[in-house]
Amino acid sequence: MSRRLPDTEHTSRPWRIHEITPDFRVEDVWAFRTPDAGPDDFPAMLAALRATGGPAGQPLPTRFLFAVRWKLGALFGWDDPRQGVGGRVWSLRERLPPDLRLAPLSPNLDGTPFTDLYELGDEFAMELANKTVHTVCHLGWVPTDNGDHELRMAALVKPNGLFGRLYMAAIAPFRYLVVYPALTRRWERAWRDHAHPTATNA
Repeated sequence: MSRRLPDTEHTSRPWRIHEITPDFRVEDVWAFRTPDAGPDDFPAMLAALRATGGPAGQPLPTRFLFAVRWKLGALFGWDDPRQGVGGRVWSLRERLPPDLRLAPLSPNLDGTPFTDLYELGDEFAMELANKTVHTVCHLGWVPTDNGDHELRMAALVKPNGLFGRLYMAAIAPFRYLVVYPALTRRWERAWRDHAHPTATNA
């Protein structure tokens, strides 16, 4: 199963994301099991995640939470395009150094509100902004003590003032009790079923 990691497991690694998010804080760092994964399997892992179908493929409790969130966002204008990337905030692609800006990107995941920033052989980042926060989902590919590699996810956030900080505090229980457990089952199954179907469940 996945496990939560200290922030230093993200901040101490030489990820390129550090160059463009110095004003963001690390909200969560998680590791996901990918048995028998090798150093060159990160693109296959990303392809497997894209094959899972976006938010529509989430379990019912998670879909319900997101549906409630989108309804509230529509009611209070949290997700108005003027509050998002290119509106309230500039896209972080404006901060990318030339080599990251020119790096090829796979198509965005259908149905997700995130926009891809860059993709490398061991690192991937995408961003989302609304009235509450500007956030980055960062994925990395990390060697483990047993010689395999595993998927790491870090959530980086820049809350929009006091309202954004209160919002992040309010949704924390839902992230830990519903969203992350569902994400764990889905992403680890994606590795077994799509990226590396011969991987064991051990």
